[in-house]
Amino acid sequence: MNITLKQAEKIIKAAKEKSIELDTKMNISVVDSGANLLAFARMDGAWLGSADISLKKAKTARFFDMNSGAIGELSQPGGPLYNIEHSNGGLISFPGGVPIKNEQGDIIGAIGVSGSTVENDHTVAEAGALAL
Repeated sequence: MNITLKQAEKIIKAAKEKSIELDTKMNISVVDSGANLLAFARMDGAWLGSADISLKKAKTARFFDMNSGAIGELSQPGGPLYNIEHSNGGLISFPGGVPIKNEQGDIIGAIGVSGSTVENDHTVAEAGALAL
């Protein structure tokens, strides 16, 4: 099971619409089930440094099949995943990465969004993930 380019484009479109609604400029990455980049959009004026962060958020969400913010909660000092962000070539352990599921509930990819507050990043990522 894998996300298609057509699905990824629909997800990016929904994420961009939510970003515009929130008056933010985002970098949006969609990865397939193997955590490989499938689609990317950098909105006009979005921070250049957030491009890499959006991809790492998407990969984090797919590697562990949970929101990147949930990894952050588990990776605090004394937590069961403390220092996990140093694995896999670098993870992002704050909100903005969300797994993408098909109609059957199978994870087929993930979206990562960066460019605003972590709350806005998560809201935009969730809007994209729910577009399917």
